[in-house]
Order: sequence, then structure tokens, then C-alpha cells
Amino acid sequence: MAEVQEERKPSEEFTDESEEEDSEEEPKLKYERLSNGVTEILQKDAASCMTVHDKFLALGTHFGKVFLLDIQGNVTQKFEISSVKINQISLDESGEHVGICSEDGKVQVFGLYTREGFHENFDCPIKVGVSANRQHLTTKTLLLYERNWLNRWKTSVLHEGEGTITNIQWRANLIAWANNVGVKIYDISTKQRITNVLRDNVSLRPDMYPCSLCWKDSTTLIVGWGTSVKICVVKERNPTEMRDLPSRYVEIVSAFETEFFICGLAPLADQLVTLFFVKENSDHMEEDFCARPRLDIIQPLPESCEEISSDALTVRNFQDNECRDYRLEHSEGESLFYIISPKDIVVAKERDQDDHIDWLLEKRKYEEALMAAEISFKNIKRHDVQEIGMAYINHLVEKGDYNSAARKCQKVLGKNMELWENEVYRFKAIGQLKAISQYLPIGDLRLRPTIYEMILHEFLKTDYEGFATLIREWPGELYNNTAIVQAVTEHLKKDPMNSTLLTTLAELYTYDQRYDKALDIYLRLRHKDVYQLIGKHNLFSSIEDKIVLLMDFDKEKAVDMLLDNEDKISTDRVVEELADRPELLHVYLHKLFKRDHSKCQKYHEKQIGLYAEYDRPNLLPFLRDSTHCPLEKALEICQQRNFVEETVFLLSRMGNCRRALQMIMEELEDVDKAIDFAKEQDDKELWEDLISYSIDKPPFITGLLNNIGTHVDPILLILRIKEGMEIPNLRDSLVKILQDYNLQILLREGCKKILVADSLSLLQKMHRTQMRGVRVDDMAKSFSVVVFHCRHMFHKECLPSPVPGMQFCNICSAKRQGPGSGMLEMK
Repeated sequence: MAEVQEERKPSEEFTDESEEEDSEEEPKLKYERLSNGVTEILQKDAASCMTVHDKFLALGTHFGKVFLLDIQGNVTQKFEISSVKINQISLDESGEHVGICSEDGKVQVFGLYTREGFHENFDCPIKVGVSANRQHLTTKTLLLYERNWLNRWKTSVLHEGEGTITNIQWRANLIAWANNVGVKIYDISTKQRITNVLRDNVSLRPDMYPCSLCWKDSTTLIVGWGTSVKICVVKERNPTEMRDLPSRYVEIVSAFETEFFICGLAPLADQLVTLFFVKENSDHMEEDFCARPRLDIIQPLPESCEEISSDALTVRNFQDNECRDYRLEHSEGESLFYIISPKDIVVAKERDQDDHIDWLLEKRKYEEALMAAEISFKNIKRHDVQEIGMAYINHLVEKGDYNSAARKCQKVLGKNMELWENEVYRFKAIGQLKAISQYLPIGDLRLRPTIYEMILHEFLKTDYEGFATLIREWPGELYNNTAIVQAVTEHLKKDPMNSTLLTTLAELYTYDQRYDKALDIYLRLRHKDVYQLIGKHNLFSSIEDKIVLLMDFDKEKAVDMLLDNEDKISTDRVVEELADRPELLHVYLHKLFKRDHSKCQKYHEKQIGLYAEYDRPNLLPFLRDSTHCPLEKALEICQQRNFVEETVFLLSRMGNCRRALQMIMEELEDVDKAIDFAKEQDDKELWEDLISYSIDKPPFITGLLNNIGTHVDPILLILRIKEGMEIPNLRDSLVKILQDYNLQILLREGCKKILVADSLSLLQKMHRTQMRGVRVDDMAKSFSVVVFHCRHMFHKECLPSPVPGMQFCNICSAKRQGPGSGMLEMK
């Protein structure tokens, strides 16, 4: 990729373009070049090291200068420390003291605001680390300088004898440093060295592939060396295990190998940000060449790692850089990562929601972008939900997915009437008004009437069914009803029998309160909504002469409507209109009779003929329920039509039970019905007639034997049976008679037991009641008092002379004599 300009650029300028085009995975970081003052510095000089504080940056160069920068890269202070390369810069946690060391052995530790500090010269390159009132210096020996209570510097040797110390990092009371052998950790509070993490690949030159150290927190150290990564955790040792051992120990919780050489490490939550130096092979070159460095986010596992993201960075002059030329620094407070190379400094930061939406829009994932913007609308700064929605609608229109685009309008356009109208006209221009019609606002928020009329006219030209649907769904106030009625009328001139247009015209007349015209159309079409129209708008006066039409269309609905509104259309009027259609008159009078027997009394005589003609199954129930039916007329009709069951009922109701029984026996020849009839009448003469008629008919005798036992003594029938007559199932009938008799005896005995038990219980209760004491209180004068067991009391002088040996309560005797009225005399 071509080298970028000096101003800040988006992340694509620092990453591999070909990889980004082929990958659908969203990058985790975005990149900007640190410019402003840094650009001018690096044009004349080269960066050798940098340290990061939450408030500012400190940049060291190859020409021995140190620059303090703000986070935009502007120079705030400049220090000329030496004429050779600055090796390392260290800041204390407060950012008030800085330690600087250079390649010529010079060391300076001073306050940024006080200028008081420490100056020392050594005869070899130095590394430095700074904390409040403490600093440590390293060459081949690790020296600790501490300020004592006399404000003098006290020097201590922490380590020596294992070669050059190439890196040192200080966190709280722990110091970590790397030399040719490995990485050591020292605890200042206990003045003990805790551990020694050995170097894995000893074949790599430490000066060319230096060790990278980074404290994730006060107890977790991340070590990267060559292609090896180790995560070390400092833990407290169990007091019972200490003996001569340090109070703390180190546990390596993760150790794994990487594909490329590590230039720097930084924590990102529970993940790692790793800067790699990459060498690649080429078919045209014998030696490996330096490729662009990579910044990866990896998820460490106990013995391996998982790559989360990987970006190849196009930094200036990357072809000339070695592994030792790259550094990775980070700001813990803001998750900023600085990639330092001699001629370039790139800042990587986590992508925010705006960046996420940018990526989704770039990948044309508009629906996801819109959803993300809606969820995080309070946090996004560069995007607008409605603008993203409009881009999504435009994308759908370009794809030809007009229905989806119209559906999104409802959500995106909201209450913006201007945008709504613009979209409607756009859909009209592309011939897709139908798509957007069903999503237009039709509630409290409405467009101009011309918009709705334009859509209705469009449907009227091409889609009658769709036009009818819109008329049903849209309120009549949305458009000019008169104009639409006129348009429909014009179309009906071409197709006068089109039922869809006629139905829609009727609905338009209803909206316009021209109910008579709507009713005429509904009746002509025999439309099911005619009954609802009549009831809703009280059009009963308009249908008095159309009752037959309504009944022909749907008898049930018409009759229910007429009966529910008897106060508006009288029964007499309905009967008059249906006089020429007796089958319809019967349906009406039948339902009226079912609702209330008394309302159609004067039509009961007419109903006899109607039932006989059109509904015989309901004739007998009608005769049973009617109290105003002329029996002679009914009998005449039934006899004329030979309706035996109905004639039997009428004869019995008129008192001619013998004739009725005779018809059952002779014409129906149904002994069961004859027996039921005799049971219903409960007349001994009828039973005698039934027995006499059946005595020479064996099947009838069997039926009587099976059913007569509970009403007539079976002996009377058995004695009259002729000897030698064969009677089918006689044995079974006799067994049934005996069983019925036995059942009667058992029932009588059971009832007797219940009666005796109840009588005894009541007698005992009465006896207990009568044996209770009776209080008599008369303080005025002593009298002889007579108290009856029924609790009535009398003065003895007030009672009539008793019958010798017998005395009853006058009150109870006037009602009845019974238990409890006997006398209990008290003096």
C-alpha cells in the first residue's frame, strides 16, 4: 500500500487491503498515525523509545533528545539529554518524575516540575526504571538507588554476573528484568528475588531480538521473547511451606509459541495485544526480507493461544526495520496502543460503536447497522439513525426489494411527513405505489389527502381487489370521498356488473352516509353485510317492503334481525309482507313461537297448517306447547293428512282416550306406545281395553307382561290368557315380573325401615324437649299455673273445666290434637 500522508487516517491505511477485502470478519482495532509535532521530529530524527502516561507521552530519539507530547502529538517540552540514542524512558505513576538513560551511559532522573533529581554517568549503555524516591539502573549489574531520610541516595546491588540486562519493568514492589539467561523478579518489600524464568530460544541474539516485558497488573507479568510468550502470576506462599524460601512464588499460567518474532506485548482485558516482526521469503531473492509488522489480538490458553484478529501495518520504512526497532506501548486508562518504529508512530484503539456501524455500512449490512444504531443511539456521535435507515431503504430499492423497502419506511420515516411524501413520489416514479400503500400512516398522523387519492386512483386502474382492500382498511377521512365515488362510477360504466366495484361503491356510500344507496347495492348483490348495515344505521323503515328479499338471501339472519327489532318492524307487518310466501312465513312464526309463545297467539291456527305443510317434525311439539291452538281445527288437519301420532295426542287432549288408544293399537300397532299412553293417562278402563285388545295377540301379551307389572296386577292378565297359546319369551317375561315384584317388596321394606327410624328419632327428640324444665316468673301474685308440654301456660282459673282424666292446650287443640299438648300442672 502506498505510504500515507501526515494527517490522521482511518485504519485501512495501515492494514492489509487485500486481506480486508476478502475477510468478512470485523476488525477489532482502528489505527491513526500520530502526527502534528511528531511528523516534524521524525523527518529529521528517528524514534528510539517511548513511554506512555495517561496525561502525556515521552518520546526519545536517536539523536539523544526527549520530547514530551500531548496525546495528539503536539510537543509541549523538549530535553536535550545526549548526542546519542536514548535507550529508555521511565515515568513514575504520578507522572511527575522521569528517568532517562542513553547509549553513552548517561542517566538522568528528575522531576518534571521541580528539576531536582539524580545525574550519573556510566561507561556502558544503561536501562532505567523510576518510582517515587527510588530508581534502578542496569548495565550488567542491577543497581537500586533509594533516597534516605537525609535526602541522600543509597545504592544497593540487586543482581549481577549474568550478562547484559536488556529490559527492566517496575510495578508496585516488584521489579522484573531480562538478561542473557532469562527473566528475574525481585520483591523490594521483602528484599528477595522470587523467581528466574529461563529463556527458551538461546540461539537468538538478545540485542537483535530483545525481551518484551509488560505488567498486566500488580501481580501478573507478561513475558515475550523471540517466538515464546509466558504469563507469570506472583502468588503468596503458604506460611507452612516457607522455611528458607521467599514469601512469594511465581506460577506460569500460560505458555505458548507464536509464528513470528515478538516486538511488544500489552494486555486488553483477558486478551493480549501482540506486535510481531515478520520476515518473508521471496522466489526472486535469496535472503529473507522484512515484511510489514503485524498487530494481533490473541486469547491466551494454558498451552496455546487463539487468534482473535490480525492486522498487517504499513508503517514508514518497514523494509529497513529490524525486530529491535519496533516497540509497543499502551495506555491503561483508555486502551490505547502505540506502535513505535524509527520513522513512524501509529496509535491503535478499540473500535467504538460508530466504527462498528461504519464497517457494517461498508459491507452493505444495512439492517444490522440500523439495529446497532437503534440500540446505541445515545452513544453514537457520527451517525444518525434516520440517515442509516434511509440508506437501507435506498439499498433495498436498488436491489428491487420494494416490499421490504416500503415496510422499512414505516419504521425509519416515523413522523416526518416530508420524508413520507418524498418516498411516496419516489415509489410512484418507479411504479411501485402498491408496495408502499399498506404501510402509509393512517392513524393520528396523516399525509395530505392527495397522496391517498393518488394511490387509490392507481389501484383503481390496475387492481380492483387491492382498491377494495384499501377502502375497507383506510378511514374515509383520509381522502375526498366524493372524488373517489365519481371515479368508481366511471369505471362501473365500463363494467356495470363488477361485484367488487359495486361492493366498494356501497362502502363509499356508507362512509358518505348515503345509506339508502348502499342498501340497494347490498340487496342487489345479496351481500352478507346488508344485515349489519341495517342494524348499525337503523334502516328498518327502508326495508319494510324488502323483507322477502332479505329472507330469500339468508332466512336465519333475516328472522333474527326482525325478531330483535320488533319495536321497529311489527309482527303484523312482517306477516303481511310474507303472506304470499308461506314457507318464509312459517320460518318467521316458528322462531317467534320459540322465543315467546304468547306473542303470536292469533297466528296459532295458521301455524297448524304451516307446520303440517313445511315442518311436520315440529308439529307435535307445537301442539303440546300451544295453549291457544283450536283443537278441532288441528284434529281436522291431522286426520286429513293421516298424521296418526298428532291425532292420538289431540284425541287424548280432547278426552277421547279410548279412540286414541284404539288408533295406536290398530294403526300404529305399537304395543310400547300403547303401554306408555296407558301409563300417562293412568286410567283402569284404558288398561282393561288394552288387555282386551291384546289378549289374542301373543306379541302384545309379551309387551304387556314386560311392562305392566308396576301399574296393574299381572295376575289379571295371566288369568285371561288362553291355555295352549304360544307366547314368545314367556319365561323371560315371567322372570321379569317376579324380579319386579321382588324389587317392589325390597323397596317397601327399605322405606318402612327408614320411616320407623325417622319416627323413633323424632319421638326421642320430642321426649327430650318435653322433659326440659320450664321457667315460670310471675312476681305480682302467686297463682296456680298450668303448663302444657307444648310450652303454652295458663292460670288454672282461666282454663275451662276439664274432662275428668283429660286436659289439652286450648291453643293447640284449636289447630289439631297431637303429641305434646298434654298438661303439666304447677302449683
